Amino acid sequence: MTAPLIPPDPPKLVASGAATDSTEVGAERFEELYERLQQVTARLESGELSLDDSLALYAEGMQLATRCQGLLTEAEQRIEVLRQAFDGGFDAAGR
Repeated sequence: MTAPLIPPDPPKLVASGAATDSTEVGAERFEELYERLQQVTARLESGELSLDDSLALYAEGMQLATRCQGLLTEAEQRIEVLRQAFDGGFDAAGR
């Protein structure tokens, strides 16, 4: 008998462009995605899953990792825009 998979949280959807935080895509927060990725990793590392369950969970983990990386890339881009705006908006004396 195989151990049950950890059920994924249902995706939360919002209208395009309605994200309210730089760490959100749709309504998925980086922290929530990363926590789920950690759960998936722990289950895979436990060695208690069947091959089929392991493959399904591995696929989910890869999707989560891709989404987390996308959020991090987006955050880096926003930081760069803010940094450039800050650098361009002040002279050497801070005015």
